[in-house]
Amino acid sequence: MNSLILRTLAPPVTLLMAVFSLFVTLRGHNAPGGGFIGGLLAASGVALYALAFGVEPTRRRLRFHPLAIAAAGLILSAVSGLVSVLYGVPYMTGLWFHIGIDVSTVMSFDLGVYLVVVGAFSSILLALEEREDE
Repeated sequence: MNSLILRTLAPPVTLLMAVFSLFVTLRGHNAPGGGFIGGLLAASGVALYALAFGVEPTRRRLRFHPLAIAAAGLILSAVSGLVSVLYGVPYMTGLWFHIGIDVSTVMSFDLGVYLVVVGAFSSILLALEEREDE
C-alpha cells in the first residue's frame, strides 16, 4: 500500500501495539488477557507494518524468522511444563523460583504461548502478503 499517512503512522502504532501486547500478556494471569491475546496483538502490529512497508522490510525488522520465534515459544512452553515433573509434582503444576525476582513457570508458559502465536501468525500473514504482491 502506498499511503503517506499509513507509512508515517505505522512505526509508532506498531511499537505501541507491541508494548500493549506485552502488557496484556503479563497481566493475563490475574486478569483477562494472557499469551494468546497478547500474541494476536503483536502479530497485528506486524501485519500493519507489512501493509505499510512490504514483506521484506518487515522480515528485516523482525530480525528472526517467524517460525524460529514460534519454535522458541514452543520449546519454552514445553520446558515450563516439564520443570514441575523434575520437582516430583504433576505436569504443568505452577512453581515459583526466586532468582533476584520472583519467576513462575506459569508466566514462562504464557510467554511461550505469546511467542508461538506471534511467530505462527506473523509467518502466515507475511506469506499471504507475499502472495498478494506477486
